[in-house]
Amino acid sequence: EGGFGAQAAQALANLRTQVEANGATLDQVVKTTVFLTDMGNFAAMNEIYCEAFGDHRPARSCVAVAALPIGAIFEVEAIVHVG
Repeated sequence: EGGFGAQAAQALANLRTQVEANGATLDQVVKTTVFLTDMGNFAAMNEIYCEAFGDHRPARSCVAVAALPIGAIFEVEAIVHVG
């Protein structure tokens, strides 16, 4: 729901919530993979992503996909070092 910016911001907020629920912070994210249905959104994604992560820059891959479940246009997965 909403445009690309709204979906990306919500997905990253959800990521933060899940990371923090497991006793970690986004500073402990070591790798992310971003999936986009339209690479034309890369610049917008990068801006929203950098805002979410602040000065921390985990390794990142960005993959163009034909489609995502339930009509999503942005998805992110993360590897977090906890411990």
